[in-house]
Amino acid sequence: MAAVVLPLASTPTQAAIPVVEFVKVYYDSPGSDRGGNTSLNGEYAVIRNTTKKSIQLEKWILRDVTGYKYRFPRFTLKPGKSVTVRTGQGTDSTTTLYWGRKWYVWNNTGDAAGLYRGSDLKKIDTCSWGRGDISTLCR
Repeated sequence: MAAVVLPLASTPTQAAIPVVEFVKVYYDSPGSDRGGNTSLNGEYAVIRNTTKKSIQLEKWILRDVTGYKYRFPRFTLKPGKSVTVRTGQGTDSTTTLYWGRKWYVWNNTGDAAGLYRGSDLKKIDTCSWGRGDISTLCR
């Protein structure tokens, strides 16, 4: 009698965790939206390196649905670390980068943040929200 070989049941594959992911977007800064730099910097996105290797983010792009784009400067995101990208102006550091805008980016009534790799503009991660709270956790 010949043996019958049956395929093993396949298990659904989980979506791959992005190498860099959105953690949180704070899209509605405290107080009235009057365009002051403190208010602008109350609007920000936090991204995290999920790998065990440093990732060079130079020329990566952070953007919203409208098409406002932030191009990362030469910046290394260390393994397991996060960086906050604030909308307004300030001095970049190892934990915070500044977009340098003079008006808001993220819509309070709903928007999406996209992160694109600089070398080929491949979409790495997205985070979206609707009307509601003042921030959204992306994971």
